[in-house]
Amino acid sequence: MFRSRSVCFYLLDPSRAACVPLTHFVQLLSEAIVVCDRYSAYKKMARTLGILLAFCWAHVRRDFLDLARGYPQLQPWAGPWVERIGALYHENELRLQAQPDAAQFALAQARLSEYMAQMVHARDQDLADPQLHPAARKVVKSLHKHWAGLSVFVDHPEIPMDNNAAEQAARNPVCGRKNYFGSGAKWAGEFAAMMFTALMSVVYCWQINPRQWLTEYLQACAENNGRAPADLAPFLPWAMKPERLAFLRGPALADIPIDSS
Repeated sequence: MFRSRSVCFYLLDPSRAACVPLTHFVQLLSEAIVVCDRYSAYKKMARTLGILLAFCWAHVRRDFLDLARGYPQLQPWAGPWVERIGALYHENELRLQAQPDAAQFALAQARLSEYMAQMVHARDQDLADPQLHPAARKVVKSLHKHWAGLSVFVDHPEIPMDNNAAEQAARNPVCGRKNYFGSGAKWAGEFAAMMFTALMSVVYCWQINPRQWLTEYLQACAENNGRAPADLAPFLPWAMKPERLAFLRGPALADIPIDSS
């Protein structure tokens, strides 16, 4: 599942290999930054296509939480790391809030960079500790290994610190995929992915009423002898006129209560 600010795209494929994201992104005409977890397929894609990966801080935070749950004796060590990551989110939020004011933004940017430097110092201190528990060392080594990708958001304020938005948009399809795939039919799964791409894009990214949008689209298909309309612009949020976008963001006509008084 890929999500940008304007589009959600769902792809169904039997493989989790690097060829799946490679095929999707191979036609990029400009440099891109992909916010993702640390899955090896993304790393191979980045090496092949020159894409910059921004690794997810929520996954790093989860590493320390899982460590504390699995090794209760390490909670006093993992807890401060969870707090550091929380403070990092806070510093970034302050920076984003300061964007309209150039001077305030510069100060917030400097504070964020300094805080990242403090985290590097804490990380390296832990790695240098010969008494560090092997499980804790594994987590800190991963932090060190992925630091470049975890730092991308510092120089790119437009990039979020995590890929939570994409994971939230993928939740419903993941929870219901056994039903959406039909009785093992490939076409049913592909149809589900297509419908989620259409509906999630309009619902999550553009706040369009899905019932109204789908009703109008199916009506246009019916008027075109059961085929997709030749002009899709009236149904693509990024292509439609502002007044139509505003109309489709309102309640569906069938949802408007009838005054029977």
